[in-house]
Amino acid sequence: MSTKNLSKICNHSLIESKAVDLLSLDVKNISSFADEIILATATSNRHAVSVSEQLVDHLKENKFHILGVEGEIDSGWILVDCGEVVINIMRQEQRDFYDLEGLWGENTLLKKTTNDY
Repeated sequence: MSTKNLSKICNHSLIESKAVDLLSLDVKNISSFADEIILATATSNRHAVSVSEQLVDHLKENKFHILGVEGEIDSGWILVDCGEVVINIMRQEQRDFYDLEGLWGENTLLKKTTNDY
């Protein structure tokens, strides 16, 4: 399956599990490890774990291969590595501190997904 389909499944799952401030970055031409990075904010550590677990379930249901899931329950940051797409689920404090959007640059912005409830 394509990166586009993988990205679509990931975004759908993140929205469904009420992650907020979704952002997709196109790093295909500047990264050796992924084509796209998705950033999502969770409201708590437990929410981050729940979001990541639901994401993994959706990916498995759709027959996508998961290379790994990294992050401790109390870290506030969980990374799901699907090869072409890497998903970072972070609490707002971690997202502000690490500023991955700034690290990769505004020229990588693919889309900002809003999911106001």
